[in-house]
Amino acid sequence: MKRLAIAVLAVLLLCSAAMAKEPKEIRFGVIATDNTSFLKKQFTPLVDAMAKSTGYDVKLFFASDYTGVIEAMRFKKVDIGWFGNKSAIAAVDRANAEVFCKISNKDDSDGYHSLLITHVDSPLNSLEDLLKAPGKYTFGNGDPQSTSGNLIPSYYVFAQNGITPNKHFKVVRNANHETNALATVNKQVDVATNNNKALYRFNKRWPEKRKKIKVIWTSPVIPSDPFCWRSDLDPIAKRKIKKFFLDFGRKGPNAEAERNTLADTMGGWGLFMDSNNDQLLTVRQLVLFKDRLKLETSRNLSEKEKKQRIAEIDKKLTEISKRVAELKRN
Repeated sequence: MKRLAIAVLAVLLLCSAAMAKEPKEIRFGVIATDNTSFLKKQFTPLVDAMAKSTGYDVKLFFASDYTGVIEAMRFKKVDIGWFGNKSAIAAVDRANAEVFCKISNKDDSDGYHSLLITHVDSPLNSLEDLLKAPGKYTFGNGDPQSTSGNLIPSYYVFAQNGITPNKHFKVVRNANHETNALATVNKQVDVATNNNKALYRFNKRWPEKRKKIKVIWTSPVIPSDPFCWRSDLDPIAKRKIKKFFLDFGRKGPNAEAERNTLADTMGGWGLFMDSNNDQLLTVRQLVLFKDRLKLETSRNLSEKEKKQRIAEIDKKLTEISKRVAELKRN
């Protein structure tokens, strides 16, 4: 019986090894922060270098919105991807994704900022100007899965001030960062969300148009954008891919040119840094805080149901807080 068990185990191990075959192709998903042609131009140098380093045929995948990349990973049409923190949470929770590295800034700092922008000729000069004028302005919101374009302003600008965008503005439109910036320049919306890195890229492409935009609100720092892979990706592929990202701009004869690629082509990026799912914790807290504030003001639930849901959120918040405290101690 013991020999039979060992034989069965050996067969299972061999089958497992056979199933975990190293891929020849890696599909690289990119969230829709800008138009596809620009994103392709932006990411092609990185993808070409990755193909050369790993030996894989690396193909870019684009979708019309953030959810398209998340769903593509869920159905194994995408192997790795560039996400924002909120969309990475959705990818981890729904698409079997794992964070494996993140972007840093050119000065080696971590993080970026969400912005509210308006036309330079607008009478709006501050968040206070916007908050005291309900029903007066049109609003360009971000993709629902965007961290800087939607979640951060939803929490800090609207939820904390007891405001619902659909009630506060005459019109609300959802679009990516580039479209919101162009709509602001062309006065198609009065105010829109964006972030400082997206505006940096916008300025590189259209410096004259950038002069027509002013920033009226800047968020607290947001953790840098993560890169994720499917957790069931072949282990050999994972090692090769992670080595490529962490070596890029650091090692080899092309390191200086690679750093320039990150700083210029990629929109002011610094080197890639090692990371994991823990980097999503602070943004998970914001999502839960936002949900909690929404529940507190809801008129569609009974008091009993409201208390029950709030208790469930508080439990999750407590668990996250304990994990954050543990990380700080270590």
